[in-house]
Amino acid sequence: MSDLEKNIEGAALTKAHAEGNTRRPDDSPSESELKLVPKAWHPELNTKGHKVPIDKPHQASDPVSWASGDQVALVTPGGTLPEQLNGIPFAPWADIPQTEGEWEDVDGQAELYEPPFHCPGHLGAAAGVIIKEQDGRVWIAAPTNGFGGSYVFPKGRTDGMSLQATAIKEAFEESGLQVAIISFIGDFNRTLTRTRYYLAKRVGGTPSKMGWESQAVLLVPLDQLSEYLTGTANASVLAALESS
Repeated sequence: MSDLEKNIEGAALTKAHAEGNTRRPDDSPSESELKLVPKAWHPELNTKGHKVPIDKPHQASDPVSWASGDQVALVTPGGTLPEQLNGIPFAPWADIPQTEGEWEDVDGQAELYEPPFHCPGHLGAAAGVIIKEQDGRVWIAAPTNGFGGSYVFPKGRTDGMSLQATAIKEAFEESGLQVAIISFIGDFNRTLTRTRYYLAKRVGGTPSKMGWESQAVLLVPLDQLSEYLTGTANASVLAALESS
């Protein structure tokens, strides 16, 4: 690349940041971006082994919020948490599956009725979980630099894995939580995917160990979820959750 091309690329990236645009979080930061000095760096490296900048970090909630079922609690990567919540400790998952085969056999999958999964050819197959805490609050994630939305339920493409295994894997990668599936919620079309959602419960893990794809994990009262998960796609999921 010539010096002129480098200057043009650097100017374009600087403008994108000034306008609040985002890029895929697994893209490595360029030299021009590094010079901008982001507010924070994610403690976890991305899949390419690169540091992930966080342009607008979240602020952790007051510690008392974790014990109050009517309050929103928020933790940032590497943040401080109580030792336990609702009798279940916050502790790193000790035997995380390391291969696709191990994920396929991961604990937490349930024998339950599920209708056949039909995915239109123009959409990708995906699966996710709605993790409900014993106090009635629900876990959601804030994608790093807003990629994919401001707040989301953990979800991701199957990439050849089963739906339940995918849902449990995505829950861990995006929230740091180990979950067990309880029931089927529904199938929902999104912009690029058809996603099967399951209701799940937390059985281990810790959100402070969220993967690089998330810059915050929140525990939100059920009646406040619509304030965080906006848009028509999320509205249908929330309606199904409330009726489940």
